Amino acid sequence: MKTSIATVSVSGNLREKLEAIAAAGFDGVEIFEQDFIADAGSPREVGALIRDHGLEITLFQPFRDFEGLPQGPLRDKAFDRARRKFDLMQDLGADLVLFCSSVHSEALGGIDRAAGDFAELGEIAADHGIRVGYEALAWGRHVNDHRDAWEIVRRADHPNIGLILDSFHTLARGIDPETIRRIPGDRIFFVQLADAPRIDMDLLYWSRHFRNMPGEGDLDVTGFMRAVMAAGYAGPVSLEIFNDQFRGGLPGSVARDGYRSLVALMDDVRRAEPSTGVDLPEFPARVTVDGVSFVEFASRGKEAEDLGALLAALGFTRVGRHLSKALTLWQQGEIRVLINEEPGDFAGSVYNARGTSVCDIGLRVGSGRDTVARASALGGEPFAQPASPGQLDIPAIRGLGGSLLHFLDSGQADVWSAEFETLAEAGEGAGLRRVDHIAQTMTYDEMLSWSLFYTSLFEMAKAPMVDVTDPDGLVRSQALQAGGLRITLNGAETHRTFAGAFLAESFGAPVQHLALESANIFATAEALAARGFDPLPMTENYYADLMSRFDIDEGMLEALRRFNILYDRDENGAFFQLYSRPFAGGMFIEILERRDGYAGYGAPNAPFRIAAQKRLMRAKGMPSV
Repeated sequence: MKTSIATVSVSGNLREKLEAIAAAGFDGVEIFEQDFIADAGSPREVGALIRDHGLEITLFQPFRDFEGLPQGPLRDKAFDRARRKFDLMQDLGADLVLFCSSVHSEALGGIDRAAGDFAELGEIAADHGIRVGYEALAWGRHVNDHRDAWEIVRRADHPNIGLILDSFHTLARGIDPETIRRIPGDRIFFVQLADAPRIDMDLLYWSRHFRNMPGEGDLDVTGFMRAVMAAGYAGPVSLEIFNDQFRGGLPGSVARDGYRSLVALMDDVRRAEPSTGVDLPEFPARVTVDGVSFVEFASRGKEAEDLGALLAALGFTRVGRHLSKALTLWQQGEIRVLINEEPGDFAGSVYNARGTSVCDIGLRVGSGRDTVARASALGGEPFAQPASPGQLDIPAIRGLGGSLLHFLDSGQADVWSAEFETLAEAGEGAGLRRVDHIAQTMTYDEMLSWSLFYTSLFEMAKAPMVDVTDPDGLVRSQALQAGGLRITLNGAETHRTFAGAFLAESFGAPVQHLALESANIFATAEALAARGFDPLPMTENYYADLMSRFDIDEGMLEALRRFNILYDRDENGAFFQLYSRPFAGGMFIEILERRDGYAGYGAPNAPFRIAAQKRLMRAKGMPSV
């Protein structure tokens, strides 16, 4: 299977685009005419440059407003333009061009009229060694359905005229992609893919600004591509993405995301429909996650002591010390927290760059090797560093912000006894049982990328994106869940928000808060109070508002107020939240209890929690020391 991407999908000038596309692993590139015209190189020079990057030109595009023009100057000029483009393509070394359905105000309808134009064009194209692919634009004046475009190609009946299919144009109009299965695969010359969020708006505007990578939106791109492959298509699979956010992104990042999305999509297609014979190297399927094995902080000196004191106040016990590293293990229930003060390894470099922060997350999976193998096939970056004496080899990859994800399976189950000296047994602590979720903070522009990272690697469900109101702006939040793993992605649009300030202060630290589950939050709050835990204080106004919104027993309301516990309820059940005060530049710990199937994250409470946190942080305008 040849992978391809349109240059319009990636930011930068043509040369920057080509460098990023080649580095991401693509086999070929669609040359968008505007990118070519803006480059100073001649057609032969640009063609040589592309091939020097190890790429082939899979398509030259677009040619607009060709078919259906009335006899006379307009039609004559369209054919003249086509001849000129064919000459240019010969110099480039490209043999396939995209003709999109006309939107010209003087274009005439009629399947036979359009077919006649393409039959005549086919003769000219054949003389130049060029193939022409016809695509139905979703907003085409007379042709906006791939079924009509195919009928035009069929009636043109010329070997140099074929069909180009684009998932957006089919799916955005709600056309059943199963109809593609009836089209002969050898008459489909090219396939372009794009996903998009479901938005009720003008089709042209939707297409030009909101396309995204397969898997990042709401369209059934997998179903579309299954139908294409079942038809017998054997050509390149290409991305054509128009997206304002991507236009301002880094070329390398956008290209890597594109490659990841394309390979993950085609892997889904071959698993759903093995008879299509998708030609991809074999690699493991999406991984299921049992839960979080550990969370590791990079820290040092007094900051490490303060972090240990916070863990102790939360009911954790210092249960182990690494045999060869300055690494301590704290535990409560199934929750393991590591404090790494080793100056010479990865955690040491993280601390030097960011101060106390989460540098590593360990996940329990069925097979760590399979997880890394899938991540590598999707363009992920495996991680390794020299092992200390007695240290187990645990598979790992790079995650958000350069942090690490380690994958522990049954082969590493004894890591805690093998690598750590036992200092104490973990007691009941304060009743915390497991990690409920991990909240990762990033810029808003990175959210689609990291959502794709997780959903292409793990068997993971996405919740709808929600807006979280901060006194100084909005933060976009999206929850992802894979088995025993919950992750919330929080995208900050400005450094003035609490999330944005944390990102700026920590130089991009990936984890802002850990949410820990309690079996009984009131019992936990009692135990924490006895240990001297200092919770995030909530206002009396908050509890007065609770009384107006919910029917809460007076005794429970008093307990909520006494322990600074927040409350929410939906049609399934109730939710309780208790927070630590901010530490290490804006990190915090959340303690929660879910009752009777509550599956959310307490979004209605977020503005009040953020306001309370910001009251305890450095005043606006005050510089850090």
